[in-house]
Amino acid sequence: MTLGGIGLTSSTARSRLVDKLRSEKLAGEEVLAILDSIPRHVFVDEAVAHRAYDNTVLPIGHRQTISQPAVIAMMSDSVASVSKRDKILEIGTGCGYQTAVIARLFKEVYTVERIQSLSSRAQQTLNDLNFHNVHCKFDDGHAGWLENAPFDAIIVTAAAEGLPEALLDQLRVGGRLVIPVVEFGVDAQELIQMDRLEEGFLRKWIGSVRFVPMLKGTVS
Repeated sequence: MTLGGIGLTSSTARSRLVDKLRSEKLAGEEVLAILDSIPRHVFVDEAVAHRAYDNTVLPIGHRQTISQPAVIAMMSDSVASVSKRDKILEIGTGCGYQTAVIARLFKEVYTVERIQSLSSRAQQTLNDLNFHNVHCKFDDGHAGWLENAPFDAIIVTAAAEGLPEALLDQLRVGGRLVIPVVEFGVDAQELIQMDRLEEGFLRKWIGSVRFVPMLKGTVS
């Protein structure tokens, strides 16, 4: 696997993207530095690698996408500010790019993907990049990963119809869920931050987004 790349897959192109995200104040310097260090182009097919450092979504197969860097920045920045960063759960491994970013923020990452080929490919890419603190699971993400709960943060990379109770239950007190939610039964999604408090949950709106739907079941 070639990590350096040439042309639009180069570190220069990556830095230009990060500078754009910085100018839009989408994340703090810790997250921006991580984005500047991870080669996004190795997580996508060679045919679209020349667009890896555009601020856009790209296809990864199976009607799934790698998220827009601006959204990755916002979601990562949200979970980065929790008080404890030992364990994070990710629902929707996809190609593994968001996984790699949060793996630089947390000691241990537990990530669940419902499409087996995506899970296997992401795991191989992450291993090639020497991410050894990531634990991958092929499963339906609605149930979370109970045996490793509670988590300091949970990040969901697909749009849910409401807030999954199982994921809220697997947050520790002081933990945070970041999730895109389909609102009001229309074609609109809002990125929501849910902080677990002693007495319940505190909800905060982060922004309007567009994700693939969070589906039930698995695809072998």
